[in-house]
Amino acid sequence: MNQIILLILIFILSAIFTLLFKTIITRWGGNLYTSVRGGTPRAVGLAPFILLIIFFPPPGNYLIAIIGVFAFVDDLTGRKKINGLPVELGQLSRGIGMLLVMIVGFYYFGPAAILIGLMIQPMNIADMQPGATCSTVIIMSLFMALILYLTTGNPYSLALIILAVCLGYAPLDYMRKIMLGEVGNHSYGVGLGVIYALLGFNLTNSHGGGSWGVFLIVLVLLIITSMLIAFIRRWNLKYYLEDKLLIPEPTYGDYVMDVLTGGGLGDLIRRILLNKKEIIIKNRIYRLLGFRRLVLNPYSKKR
Repeated sequence: MNQIILLILIFILSAIFTLLFKTIITRWGGNLYTSVRGGTPRAVGLAPFILLIIFFPPPGNYLIAIIGVFAFVDDLTGRKKINGLPVELGQLSRGIGMLLVMIVGFYYFGPAAILIGLMIQPMNIADMQPGATCSTVIIMSLFMALILYLTTGNPYSLALIILAVCLGYAPLDYMRKIMLGEVGNHSYGVGLGVIYALLGFNLTNSHGGGSWGVFLIVLVLLIITSMLIAFIRRWNLKYYLEDKLLIPEPTYGDYVMDVLTGGGLGDLIRRILLNKKEIIIKNRIYRLLGFRRLVLNPYSKKR
């Protein structure tokens, strides 16, 4: 009963904090108030960020705190460039946060910490569409709560904490009145990654496999999460890939690859690896798997 009361309290606090930060950011403006959809307060994800730090136990809340702080710098600075570097200040801040999550997390989770840090990528892509991140978090947290119950017998897993936080935040996001911002979607991503790792430890402790077994379980769940986001955002991604990236008749594989490797950070890596080279994918199987999006270089001479 105490656990149920706690989850209800988290839900209520999430709804209150969401309204509070929506009001503060709307009045403050700046880079946290976007012009899209008639004016949308961004970084209202401060609400779930704070609540996850408070109610998520260590070491998970340590990692959420790290990524949230560096992600919030990105929200504050917007698209500000760093003189002489092909990177934005926010991108650099997020990159540092991601590396710190991997380094600090390695002490607690081993190699799986690398994937926990990488979870911010698909969640970041999801946040570009209203409600997509919330739908992903709700579906995956419910799925994880069920799996953790079946494997541990405990009906009150950490997945329900994320679920309660998200349910309190979600209504205004579905109504297109707020946005999580980097601080919110990154916090959810790392939180889910930690839960994936905990499931991995439960399964490997029962059946063996060690730290690399945990890594493989988290990798599978990372891919499943990305596939879910690609499905939720499929119509928006189809338009984006056809009209913006000039990929004709994109496949579901292209959608998944965009979720896994798209965005400014992914394009920066492509620029470093490919320079101005463009790779043409003609093989039908590779096209179905999304290789056209994987190797697309927006900085190629042709583009």
